[in-house]
Amino acid sequence: MSNSLFTPRPPVAPHGGDDEPPVAPPSRRPTGLGPPRRGLALLLVLTAVVGGGAGAGIVLLTGAGRDGATTTTITQSPTTATAADSSNASGLDARALYASTAAGVVDITSKGVTDSSQSSSPFGAPQQQDTTATGTGFVVDGKGHIVTAAHVVDGASSITVTFQDGTTRKATLLGKDTATDVAVLSVDPSGLTLHPLALGSSASLSVGDPVAAIGDPFTYQRSMSTGIVSGLDRTISAPNGFTVAHAIQTDASLNPGNSGGPVLDASGKVIGIVDQIATNGSSETSSGVGFAVPIDLVRSELSSLEAGNSVSHAYLGVSTSSVSSTSTGALVQSVISGGPAADAGLRAGDVVTKLGSTTINGSNDLVAAIATHKPGDKVTLTVRRGSDTTDLTVTLGTQPTQASSSG
Repeated sequence: MSNSLFTPRPPVAPHGGDDEPPVAPPSRRPTGLGPPRRGLALLLVLTAVVGGGAGAGIVLLTGAGRDGATTTTITQSPTTATAADSSNASGLDARALYASTAAGVVDITSKGVTDSSQSSSPFGAPQQQDTTATGTGFVVDGKGHIVTAAHVVDGASSITVTFQDGTTRKATLLGKDTATDVAVLSVDPSGLTLHPLALGSSASLSVGDPVAAIGDPFTYQRSMSTGIVSGLDRTISAPNGFTVAHAIQTDASLNPGNSGGPVLDASGKVIGIVDQIATNGSSETSSGVGFAVPIDLVRSELSSLEAGNSVSHAYLGVSTSSVSSTSTGALVQSVISGGPAADAGLRAGDVVTKLGSTTINGSNDLVAAIATHKPGDKVTLTVRRGSDTTDLTVTLGTQPTQASSSG
């Protein structure tokens, strides 16, 4: 992930464990980076699709006061879209799926200011450069809450949401979590016809399941791409330098501008948020290897982010790698001084084989296991140290706001 919203992010290699340093390519780039415009800074495009199909129930919320009354129309998506009925035979009916969800897509335009140290005026004083970014997001309820990727709106001084009918609203950033790359925006719903997307379950996915993504690749609004779940339980880089567990890998075409948009299952439910694409360092376009933040992870923090509260995550304080193709466990490369692992007596060279009752086959398993816990939880690590096996009790800490550059 990049430190800047308006410049290309440097290549980031897959992480193998909690606070693990980068390893080998391919690099992963966020999909919010839009195409450059002449005379303007690099654009990012955000779009959100939240839709309801024919026959959906409609609820009208009318404000008080006859003369100044405003109305919000909420069109609920059917719990089982038409696409689901035809998916039994073909896996996914793209036309029906688009019809039942595309009405909810919104474009998000973020305006911000770059780091003043990056440019100077002819008079020698730091010069701030106005920049604009665009990307994708989606409506989650009738209150005007919109979910997108945190890196799409990070650092923005103003955010504008454009709905499918061309209506625009200024948006407020209610909360964001850079550990999962998720942000929640709020718009005034008065006078809008909202089409909230239903949230599905990422835990029930299997490799080979059909999926679709809707977003604004290269500013082509509400474009749809289809594919399958190519892999599960991946770990991807988070904006704060740590890792996101249980990421979904897909071969659906994802490009700059798709960031923050929904990944949908065959029934039209959101099962992930588009986040990154893998590249070999020479391209920032679709490689057929894209990643989404799982919706189950997002769902667990929505209420907190909507309330403007911060979200905390469990922290072990180690850098790890997988042992080898012939052995299992997470090899501890380094231990953060003063961290929970160090306090429990974990050492570099130890191999973690279990966390509680969960078997740890490699670094990804350790990251995922820690993610299921909260700060303050006490867990038992089964550790292989040389020819011996020992159990260590660790009280998990709170993940720092930024990963340590030292490991």
